[in-house]
Amino acid sequence: MNFTEVLNVLNEASLFDLHRLQSAIYQEMSNPKRIEAIKVHLIPGKKVSYFDDSLNCLVDAIVVKPKKTRCLVKHVEDGAYWNIPFYYINLDNVDTDIKPSENKRGIAKAVLKVGDRVGYKSKTGEDVYGSVIRLNQKTATIQVDPHSRWRVSYGLLFSVLDGEQAEEKGAQTLLPEI
Repeated sequence: MNFTEVLNVLNEASLFDLHRLQSAIYQEMSNPKRIEAIKVHLIPGKKVSYFDDSLNCLVDAIVVKPKKTRCLVKHVEDGAYWNIPFYYINLDNVDTDIKPSENKRGIAKAVLKVGDRVGYKSKTGEDVYGSVIRLNQKTATIQVDPHSRWRVSYGLLFSVLDGEQAEEKGAQTLLPEI
């Protein structure tokens, strides 16, 4: 499924259309037949990934114990335990990235993930670079340095590609270290 195309169609829908669609989707996510089809594949110790909407990205985890409507998992990165709904789990390794619009200013919230490197122009016109640490409703919280965080509108952000320092004489790193 191409999530970018789906999102483009949803942008044309009314709030009522979205509400009705949300209701129908939730009914399918709660369908016992769909839940059983997922539970069959969830064996304790199996590595899985699931979509965390607060981070807007996939998280790697290990299945600890499938339950009736949820699954207890342990994060690979930090060892934390989470009890997640089965519909969070990405068994088919679906690409969850949403591609940005070519002609749009800024970065859409749906495109950003916690940890992404971004930049914006300060009020003085200087480029400021940092990492996304939180996705808020209208702004992203950007960690600029260890002691400085800024909430910046999505429309003011631009993507930053980390460049590796060239080994040629006189080459400099493109971005400051955070």
